[in-house]
Amino acid sequence: MVHKRHSRTRGQAGPAAVRLYGFQPPVGTPYGFEVTTVEDFFAQHDDWPWNPPVPGRATFHYLILVTEGELLHDVDYVTHTVAPGQWLWVRPGHAQCWHPPGAARGPFILFEPDVLMPGTAHLLAPLTAHEAPAVLSPHPDDAAWLQQTALQLLDEHRALGRRPLDVHHALRRSLLESLLLRLANAPGVAPADTTAGRARRDTYGRFVDALELHFRELHRAADYAALLGCSVRTLSRAAQDATGNGVRELINERRLLEARRLLGGARWDARTVAAHLGFTDPANFGRFFRDRTGLTPAAFAAREATTQP
Repeated sequence: MVHKRHSRTRGQAGPAAVRLYGFQPPVGTPYGFEVTTVEDFFAQHDDWPWNPPVPGRATFHYLILVTEGELLHDVDYVTHTVAPGQWLWVRPGHAQCWHPPGAARGPFILFEPDVLMPGTAHLLAPLTAHEAPAVLSPHPDDAAWLQQTALQLLDEHRALGRRPLDVHHALRRSLLESLLLRLANAPGVAPADTTAGRARRDTYGRFVDALELHFRELHRAADYAALLGCSVRTLSRAAQDATGNGVRELINERRLLEARRLLGGARWDARTVAAHLGFTDPANFGRFFRDRTGLTPAAFAAREATTQP
């Protein structure tokens, strides 16, 4: 049973009311991460977490390569369809909800952030960040190598006892870091690492940090540009390069995400959520939410309530 392996933290207020799962690998597994397959995970845990589907958050990374079938998975209340050859990456803190995997097959890697060496973690920062894309589509030239490396990692994980434990763990970490670095730098996944690109990513990273602190009260690009000490144009280019979206859209996405978490996970009422997110008129919040989700806040909350025990 998975609840014996991934501990839950309960009783927290606000968005953290969504269940939090800590990492606890099977007994005998070396510290830090676990490698299995979607089909084995489903077979071992047929009563959780997809029956019934319940939103939760984890303190560790989920990384799945779909090799057969399609996998449906909700990340921060958005349903993603992951096709063969694509990777699903659910990062620590994401609100997620499983769907029955059906015919989906493929390697499934679970790892804690501190498994990575500091230098590797720094190189991977754009892709391990909370706002990085949940579904990755590597270039076809990289697909075979990535799949082979994932299968080698699975094989090494299953080889516990075949080699000295420190060698076994070093091999697992080396394979994991190689896989992540290649995945992060596959064409179409990450931008070229130019000096200008690094500067824009630094600006964008500082914007994300500021947004996380101030999205409730600051809602204009000019507010964040002033906070960061840059022009609106510089901030806009950094956001566009990093995400393909404008600053205003990113601000609204963050407010919408918080609204979904509070309405669906913490079960706050719409008026309270509106005030929490800086809307002076609950009706304006209602229009904001409906325009972006197709549902009123009350309808969204009611729908989410039917999927939770």
